[in-house]
Amino acid sequence: MSSDRSAAPSIIELHLDGEVEPIMAEYLNAGIDQANREGASLILITMDTPGGLDTSMRSIIEHMLDSSVPVVVYVTPSGARAASAGFFILLAADVAAMAPGTHTGAASPIAAIGGYPVTLDETMKNKILNDATAYLRSYASRRGRNVELAETAITDAKAFTEREATEGKLVDLVAPSREALFSALDGRTIQRFDGRTQTIALHNPPVVPVDMSTRQRFLSRIVEPDAFFVLLLVGALGLYVEFTHPGMVLPGVVGGIAGLLALYAMHILPVNAAGLLLIALAVALFLLEANYTSHGILAGGGVIAMLLGALMLVRSPITPGGVSVGVALGATVPFALLTILLMRLVLRSRGWVPQTGVEELKREFGVTRAAIGGPQATDNRFGLVFVHGELWRADSRVAIPIGRRVRVVGVDGLTLHVEPLE
Repeated sequence: MSSDRSAAPSIIELHLDGEVEPIMAEYLNAGIDQANREGASLILITMDTPGGLDTSMRSIIEHMLDSSVPVVVYVTPSGARAASAGFFILLAADVAAMAPGTHTGAASPIAAIGGYPVTLDETMKNKILNDATAYLRSYASRRGRNVELAETAITDAKAFTEREATEGKLVDLVAPSREALFSALDGRTIQRFDGRTQTIALHNPPVVPVDMSTRQRFLSRIVEPDAFFVLLLVGALGLYVEFTHPGMVLPGVVGGIAGLLALYAMHILPVNAAGLLLIALAVALFLLEANYTSHGILAGGGVIAMLLGALMLVRSPITPGGVSVGVALGATVPFALLTILLMRLVLRSRGWVPQTGVEELKREFGVTRAAIGGPQATDNRFGLVFVHGELWRADSRVAIPIGRRVRVVGVDGLTLHVEPLE
């Protein structure tokens, strides 16, 4: 057994604020790797999380256990929590600390399909619980935690205040502030996961906050339910405008990018299929409102369907994340109005007379310059008409003499079909 007083110059501070998901795991793992490369004195992870995904949690814990730099997880500020996946991460730390007025636990794993919990048979339920408790025991016992009490957070979904967690030997200490935490850690001897002992030496080292990169912040915003909902609507509307008005380009580009970002978020968020179907139904009702006179009934039904779909779109039994009512209302009404307006313009444009090309000659007027014999004629069935300052070959169902005014009723290549004006 050996003792090692670290003399590294800094404390790397990371923040686990929000759900445990792939972007958060990438950020924390990169911060831990950076601290190890730079030979930091300590890694401090401040935590306030409702939990999250099992795969992301295990990735974070793996990096924590492999770190050559001691890792301290601190549940702060007062009122914060380390629930569900956060409980596993807290107990994996070299030093687990909590601020007054915080709590942890409630770590029962939940199986979900489409974002909603599902009922499992007894065998499958025991399989999941046993896997979770064995995983917790595999590292918590080597950290000197109270494994039996920790397991109740999984099997019975128990939660603990900071005092209960400290008295139950789940966490190491309670600190009211970061400065108090550093003071309590200075000179503290801990046992690392590999069995070595190490004395933490904190002689006023600088604290270096490591925040998410611009890319990570951008991606973390995309996977927020509100942003995902808006991207989904922008993508659908942009592609719809491009398909109905080819050549505008900008709506298609914006819609395509927004749609791809929404698909990216869909792979991470627990998206509910019922929410997507309700949104699709809403779009169909908006299109029908533009085509049929329903006195607003179809549009009202579409608004209600889209609101319900937005509220059901993202549901997780682990976290409370979902589309907020304000964003749902703020996006639904403009989307409905734009969709109905665009559809009415498309339908109205079908009756518009072409203003360019040969088709614009339809319904134009002219004068015959060479007699038109009509279908019964044997030698001069076709005649000439003067339309738009040009002479055109013309045909008619009846004979038309020279000098008569005619109206163009059709175009067949370079031949105009005309009829005489009464």
